[in-house]
Amino acid sequence: QVKFVESRGGLVQPGGSLRLSCAASRIIFNIYNMGWYRQAPGNQRELVAAISVDLSTNYADSVKGRFTISRDNAKKTVYLQMNSLKPEDTAVYYCNSVSWATMTPLDAWGQGTLVTVSS
Repeated sequence: QVKFVESRGGLVQPGGSLRLSCAASRIIFNIYNMGWYRQAPGNQRELVAAISVDLSTNYADSVKGRFTISRDNAKKTVYLQMNSLKPEDTAVYYCNSVSWATMTPLDAWGQGTLVTVSS
């Protein structure tokens, strides 16, 4: 079974930056589109950013211009650089493989990582 392990999140002040990473195992990583999702308290899980096998990207409107997704196929890792963080970015962040047609996740979730944006 595919396994995703997200790096540790943390507490960040508004306006600050944080980079998340997600290591995948038991997957032929370079043939899968990958995405970052997040779930805030009381909300449904939503797609934040996705990157295709040919490095096309897709972002939620709420993070465009602030977040950047990237991938390293040799390391089987996907990254999410988050800049100009806002309190509304507070959520548990998850990575997953993703269907580019529907932007829906394909595999089981990892444990996620909590990002808290607060002063």
